[in-house]
Amino acid sequence: MTKITIRLSRHLFALYDVQVTREQMIVKIEQLPALVQQAIQGATAEQLNHPYRPGGWTARQVIHHLADSHLNSYIRCKLIYTEAGPTLKAYSQDAWAHLPDASAGPIEPSLAILAGLHARWAAFFRALPEDAWDRVGYHTENGPTTLTRILEYYAAHGERHLVHIRQGIAAA
Repeated sequence: MTKITIRLSRHLFALYDVQVTREQMIVKIEQLPALVQQAIQGATAEQLNHPYRPGGWTARQVIHHLADSHLNSYIRCKLIYTEAGPTLKAYSQDAWAHLPDASAGPIEPSLAILAGLHARWAAFFRALPEDAWDRVGYHTENGPTTLTRILEYYAAHGERHLVHIRQGIAAA
């Protein structure tokens, strides 16, 4: 049984009890780009620009956030694997989501990033030796983390934001 804590906002967390294997989590990482593509198929610009909740990000911003966040995490994974106790720098997700490239830019570049990145990320995870999973990096906001924890978090992170994309499109 793996307990996964997901940060829903700056101050709100949810704890999920799920029984999943490492391979099932890797498959979630691997499949996310196709699921995002399915979720946005036929969506209009108006739907992509609609927030999933009042004050929330738009589907467009969420797609760009997935590319930004998952790219940062992939790099953090490589740092943890190749360095001893690396510092993992935080960034302002909300500030990035409000930059013009994320708030108004075309989604196709981020969709392409997600497709290539998630293929690489899944291959990276599958190639890790067993002793690598507990290597530690130190996130500047969240403290120590491991490759196991990153896999758990981001498998769920993609699913959560996929729901947000669908909600934003449906609410428009």
